[in-house]
Amino acid sequence: MTTYAIEAEGLQKSFGDTKALNGVDLFAKPGTVHAVLGPNGAGKTTSVRILATLIKADAGHARIGGYDVVKQAERVRATIGLTGQYASVDEDLTGMENMELIGRLLDLSKRDARARAAELLEWFDLSEAARRPAKTYSGGMRRRLDLAASLVGRPSVIFLDEPTTGLDPAKREDMWGVVRQLVGEGSTVMLTTQYLEEADALADEVTVIDRGRVIANDTPLGLKRVVGGQTLTVQPSDPARLAEAAALLQQVSGSKAESPRQGVVAVPVKNDSALTETVARLHAAGIGVHELSLHLPSLDEVFFSLVGRRAGDDAAPGDPKAGSLQQTADAEEADARLTV
Repeated sequence: MTTYAIEAEGLQKSFGDTKALNGVDLFAKPGTVHAVLGPNGAGKTTSVRILATLIKADAGHARIGGYDVVKQAERVRATIGLTGQYASVDEDLTGMENMELIGRLLDLSKRDARARAAELLEWFDLSEAARRPAKTYSGGMRRRLDLAASLVGRPSVIFLDEPTTGLDPAKREDMWGVVRQLVGEGSTVMLTTQYLEEADALADEVTVIDRGRVIANDTPLGLKRVVGGQTLTVQPSDPARLAEAAALLQQVSGSKAESPRQGVVAVPVKNDSALTETVARLHAAGIGVHELSLHLPSLDEVFFSLVGRRAGDDAAPGDPKAGSLQQTADAEEADARLTV
């Protein structure tokens, strides 16, 4: 029995002169969410397509559920579900017809295919639109239909390649609920995303890829602790006492207080005891607060610390690596469009 539902070692892939992957390792335990983060062109989509048997790596090897993605590709395909960046449904068919078609392609009987389609359409709140052509669906509805289609075969391993791109915050939350339910039922999910809060909310483990290489791997909490310490934030209820609060925080921490937003001051601290001391000093000074928090860096701050830019950003125009990064992004996008 394999320890991992997803395991990949030393994956390498080039598109012409552009090296998309340069020795990527990925591992996901059964029944977990593994998030893969990286800027545009980092190699996230290429990694997913290799693991989903859509393209072959130039070097390295990978196994899904214990099956080799090259030597046992058919067994892998029977194990996985994939939702890519681009909708793979037929826009001229209705939602129900799309779902039934997938079921029949998976060798379900006509009756079972219809039953599974109805079940998933209801789960994704698409029952009322089931008889409408998919081309009449909104972007969010198409995204949900695409994910529903990937679940027809009840896969134990699911690849979600930026599944919430373009969705509004409410629909994104709905998709997060679906992911949690899938994992709760025993599935393993590998999720690529540029939304750092998405990885923070869902992932048991995070791998950060940049320019085709893994540069960090840990739990979200582990990454935050490695990259930086905690921050103590105070918002006085009386804005006129902001300067007093800042001076108090500087005394507690020994560091200069910053103002991350209007009416708020914050300082880096080394341990949890700073919170207790700050509460006592604020009370003694008679300074009331609207906000008082001690928190680790956000994943966005972690990401910026690791790669030097925000998620979703390409290299700066003056960066000599910007050209190769854009070539990788273009190659990945072309690869995604061709293989969905």
